[in-house]
Amino acid sequence: MALTFLTPLLLAGAAFVAAPIVLHLIMRQQPKHYIFPALRFIQQRQDANRRRLRLRHWLLLALRCLAILLLALALARPSVQSANFLGDQEAPVAAAFVFDTSPRMEYRHENRSRLEAAREFATWLLPQLPPESQVAVMDSASLTGSFAVDLGAAKQRIDKLSAVSAAQPYLDVVVSALRIVRDSPLERKEVYLFTDLARAGWPSEAASRLREKLATETNIAIYVIDVGVTEPRDFSLGDLRLSAQTLAQNGRLRIECDLLRAGPGEERSVAVYLLDKNGLPQKKREQSFGWLGGQALPAEFLLGGLEEGFHQGFVRIVGDDPLPADDTRFFTVQVRPAFKVLVAAPAPVEETALSLTQALAPSELRARNEANFDTKVIPFEQLAETPLETFAAVCLLDPPPLSAAAWEKLQSYASQGGGVALFLGRNVGEIKDFENPAARELLPGPLKTRAGSTSDLFLAPQDLQHPVLAGFRARESQVPWSEFPVFRYWQFESLDNGVNVIVPYNNGRPALMEKPVGKGRVLTLSTPVSDGANDPEAWNILPTGFAPWPFFVLANRMFDYLVGSAEDRFNFLAGETVVLRTPEGDANRVFTLTTPQGDLIPQTVDDQQRALSISTATAVGNYRLNAGGTQSGVELGFSANLAARETLLDRIAPADLDAALGEKRYRLARNRDELTRDVTLGRVGRELYPLLILLVALILGLEHLLANRFYRRDWRSAAAPRSAVDSFRDTAYAK
Repeated sequence: MALTFLTPLLLAGAAFVAAPIVLHLIMRQQPKHYIFPALRFIQQRQDANRRRLRLRHWLLLALRCLAILLLALALARPSVQSANFLGDQEAPVAAAFVFDTSPRMEYRHENRSRLEAAREFATWLLPQLPPESQVAVMDSASLTGSFAVDLGAAKQRIDKLSAVSAAQPYLDVVVSALRIVRDSPLERKEVYLFTDLARAGWPSEAASRLREKLATETNIAIYVIDVGVTEPRDFSLGDLRLSAQTLAQNGRLRIECDLLRAGPGEERSVAVYLLDKNGLPQKKREQSFGWLGGQALPAEFLLGGLEEGFHQGFVRIVGDDPLPADDTRFFTVQVRPAFKVLVAAPAPVEETALSLTQALAPSELRARNEANFDTKVIPFEQLAETPLETFAAVCLLDPPPLSAAAWEKLQSYASQGGGVALFLGRNVGEIKDFENPAARELLPGPLKTRAGSTSDLFLAPQDLQHPVLAGFRARESQVPWSEFPVFRYWQFESLDNGVNVIVPYNNGRPALMEKPVGKGRVLTLSTPVSDGANDPEAWNILPTGFAPWPFFVLANRMFDYLVGSAEDRFNFLAGETVVLRTPEGDANRVFTLTTPQGDLIPQTVDDQQRALSISTATAVGNYRLNAGGTQSGVELGFSANLAARETLLDRIAPADLDAALGEKRYRLARNRDELTRDVTLGRVGRELYPLLILLVALILGLEHLLANRFYRRDWRSAAAPRSAVDSFRDTAYAK
């Protein structure tokens, strides 16, 4: 702690403390001598009264001196400062203005956005800084920054601030600002945070890093300028969830999203648009919803009849809204012919393969030519003679021992980039028949034994990050795996290097495994899906239980992954690196990227990966890539969106703000007067004038009370007739 004085010259008034001392010495009464009979008891009483009066006089003298000292001290305007702030208010400062420029700051209230409010505040604050101050202006567009040449350059930087879609984490920008201010040679250091205090800008992990940084930078003053709205009202769309990013020709696209409302519930419509060949939006669907305040309302839209090629569009809230950034979500999908899948099954093939083929290509979708997969079922005897190159994936349902030629053919197919699925069951027979080198190349490990379940056994995914499990992420806690028990399965002695367990059983044993083979991959399920519903010896009821939708989702995701469509991604977050595979056999090396703003940017194909890597997709919207001309060229596309969490407006709680910055480590201001007061406290300190004046008043009151009490008897005595004895007694008391 440090003590400073606003008017230190007034401390000279403390010299007046000598006045009551001088008066005390000068005006002290001298005793008068009278000739009186020597009475011993009167002499003793005289000595006692003299001591008591001296004590009273010294107490009154001390109170009067203390009152004068405190009055002089109060007029000098002392201030108390903590150790991390420095005294002279006019000393130059090293200041950093840190602006949150995420799209959320475009929220409009009282006819101005939050970013405009922050700019106005900063423009007023800039000339309030002491002369010769250094100012760094930083925002969410970048983690780097430096001090401006002068205050004029800083003002120009503030005036040019705008919201950015690919915003850096705001608290990471604050940490960078602390580093810049710390390295300044100026002694006083200040950081001003211009923010709407939305929870989205203060995630807990980043807040912890900031708190650790502030713990080492105790000499930097932190001022938080709140430009947010305490009770925002906003309609917003959650992240889009597409049924698939690659669809079969004439397939149906299902678009799901959550409708979010900040404020009271209200009726509002949502429309879906597709871009035509000229890039113009055409409305395809519109639906009205009763939005619920503070709750997420699910919405679903279906689009059908899509032709082969890339299709782009967007979902948009109809009507005006204070925050336009979260009213539109963009999407891109690819439509292509159905993937051909070869299924080898035990006889009778149509019956044993029914569950799988119906999951991949339901009869009603095949009748409308809308199925994602085109399945062909053959007996195992025909596998060696069937050309595999025309199929995107090959599946072996409960395979028996195969010839060496068949295993070698499958191994070669996988090595060249094909996808193979193995569902092991009762037809395995002798384990030694699966020890062929080509078979071992496909299997995840050497077979050990058939295992039976002595208790309830079922699939139990632990992590849904693998693409095969992506279809369960939206309803992770709602998948009833325990309702589809597994009674028998194959165990392996060990798993080969590189094998990944995608799904284990609830006893920890591997159920679904992935093994890379050359350029391709093999998925192995250690229990079959070819047993009928009425088979008393069935190994499981995964495809035959009541409402077996988990099996349908798992089967489709498995084959999406095998054919590569699960890896085809055309929807990204703004600022992400976009990777797009070019069509097989395409010789174009340069594509032209058309941004949502209409800018044309050349992009070069990576020859080794045969893919385009794009790092310039920082704006939200739909992007197109073209090569080879408009008639016979190649056309690709993708979309970039904001994450829905980035535009949520619910505000951070005061306790969480304390956790991020440290309790009493910062000052929060919502207007200019509050900031002026806070900065004054930070630079000058907290004035003690009101407290000192109060103490002066209390001491003077106490002095007056004691003086009246001490001299009350003398006043009464002065009003009464006095005898000679009384006169002598008063004289003795006064002595």
